[in-house]
Amino acid sequence: MTRERVYSMLRPERTGGTHTTGEPHGPLLKATRRVTDVPVWARLERELFAAQDKAWRLFADRYTEGDGRLVFRDTLGQGLDGRDGVDDFYEPFFNWPTLYLLGGSPELLTASRRHWQGVTAQLTEMGMLVDGLERGYDWFHQGEGLLLFYGLCLADPGDPELRELALRFADFYLPGGPNYDSGHRLLRAPHNGAAGPRYGFSDEEPYFPWSLALHPYGLPLDGFEGVTSFGQLAASPELARSYGRAMWDRMGRGDTIANLGATGLATNAFLLSGEQRYADWVAEYVSAWQERLTGREVVPDNVGLDGVVGQYLEGRWYGGHYGWSWPHGLSPVGSSTVVGAANATLLTGDRGFLDLARNPLDAVLRHAEQRGADEMGTLGERWEPHLRSMTAGRTLMVPQRHNDSGWFDFTVMPGQLPLSLWHFSREESDRERIEQLRAGSNWDWKAVHTQRIKDEAGHEEPWYEFLHGRNPGFPERMLRSALASCAERVAAIEGDTVDPAVGPDALDIHHWQHLNPVVTEALLQLTTGSPQVLYNGGLTHLHVRYFDADTRRPGLPQDVAALVPDIRPDHTVVELVNLGGEARTLLVQAGSFAEHHVATVRVDDGPEQPVDGPFCRVELAGNTCVRLTLTMTLRAGRAACASPWETA
Repeated sequence: MTRERVYSMLRPERTGGTHTTGEPHGPLLKATRRVTDVPVWARLERELFAAQDKAWRLFADRYTEGDGRLVFRDTLGQGLDGRDGVDDFYEPFFNWPTLYLLGGSPELLTASRRHWQGVTAQLTEMGMLVDGLERGYDWFHQGEGLLLFYGLCLADPGDPELRELALRFADFYLPGGPNYDSGHRLLRAPHNGAAGPRYGFSDEEPYFPWSLALHPYGLPLDGFEGVTSFGQLAASPELARSYGRAMWDRMGRGDTIANLGATGLATNAFLLSGEQRYADWVAEYVSAWQERLTGREVVPDNVGLDGVVGQYLEGRWYGGHYGWSWPHGLSPVGSSTVVGAANATLLTGDRGFLDLARNPLDAVLRHAEQRGADEMGTLGERWEPHLRSMTAGRTLMVPQRHNDSGWFDFTVMPGQLPLSLWHFSREESDRERIEQLRAGSNWDWKAVHTQRIKDEAGHEEPWYEFLHGRNPGFPERMLRSALASCAERVAAIEGDTVDPAVGPDALDIHHWQHLNPVVTEALLQLTTGSPQVLYNGGLTHLHVRYFDADTRRPGLPQDVAALVPDIRPDHTVVELVNLGGEARTLLVQAGSFAEHHVATVRVDDGPEQPVDGPFCRVELAGNTCVRLTLTMTLRAGRAACASPWETA
């Protein structure tokens, strides 16, 4: 039996989920403890919701037009980097549906949908999209641009237009679509999309925007004689053309590891439709990459059109587009393998797929070294505040990249990769990897630095310490940091003197994402027990989530705060506080897609009660609180993206 056909055997139908009367199964739990002293974390959490409700409106008023598009009068699609930019127009709103999903204003869903539609129309007019999807670009960037769409699908799964688009987008990658070679189980080009494979990196000579994209990082192409600096390329158009052509030949066709991000489209389509063909393709394509790892120490990053690793790179397993030699190295390789492996595991139940995600992390850890802060490599921005406050001279760093000279470019391992993998698997071996990193780190894992990079991640280590009982003050510090980040963005928007209507000479198209005031990392960690979404195309894997039972919408009800301090394999703890005087009723759902199974629940110190499903109903009288202890089995049911009130 082929691996991709085992879905129905491994994934039981959901039990205890929805039923035809319109009310979810699950016991009704009542809070009886009165709130005599509101926890600081609960007050700060509701303050953060309130602050962001004002902040996103300010951003929308300042930078968007009536139909939701960004105020921008220029065009994209010009010059050597003319394929770039689609993701940058969606990214300013990437986490807006997530804030709604957590309990943000009901108007935020409407606004998020309007901005997605407006930007889609805007990019279509620029010639950057076909049928609403990117014409053809790499999945490191496509994954970033699709986060807004994935968030909308999760927040509003009953929308028929979103469902139709999700299926149409995924069909571009399934067998019979323009991008996939079923015989060799590969995607035909590193740049791909609604227009099919888009070979190369540019639509004009010298075939690659080398002076723009690679100058800060050095040359990624080994074995090209006569080129040692960008100065040579700048001084010789003829040499630049031949170099660009060589890059086209070696990296402009065939499959690349970053294409695993495309499994997000098919996984999203399955979750909305339940159509088996999407799950089959995800399993088939991820299996192909896992087989390419078989017998190798490290997962390769490139495959030729004949299905041969290193076909255009003189046999090298490294050197593919956004692969091990590329400027970001481990970041795209690690993110792509975690995303692809998690998608395949979610849809099949086969935990063996996760070995594909483990390999890049373990490969670089085998070459880890103690290094000083002044030896930080190319992706060191995130770690500057951590290492600045470090009292020791050196700390553990791993190589981010590999070329003909071996492993190089040492940096602190991006915490979101091992943390996301452990959170998804909850296996001891994945926790031990984090403990190895922790033991070798000489910077303070408990410290919370108010720091904002566009993926809005970077606080995984202090959250991990909190979950393990070693950082009790984390919730308050993290929420104050999130409030400070939001306030900084609001102040920057109010003081922004750049005319948003001018062209790119005066307006960097990253300008809007730098000013996005919506912050969700703190709320994801604290209210759902989950890390920030992987920015290069990850789906939202929540440990628990909430629905307002009175208004039948996603998120925490008004006045209610939540904290998840413990997600150990044998139990999960959820604390709920109603800060208001009115009663609130909510649903606690296990998993983003009701895929986890809750066996029992204990209310405060009471006896265990049976649940036998993914839902609990909780009634919180005014000014009451409750502590729930859930026994939970991960991914024991069939995952689906649906409202709890949708009939089965």
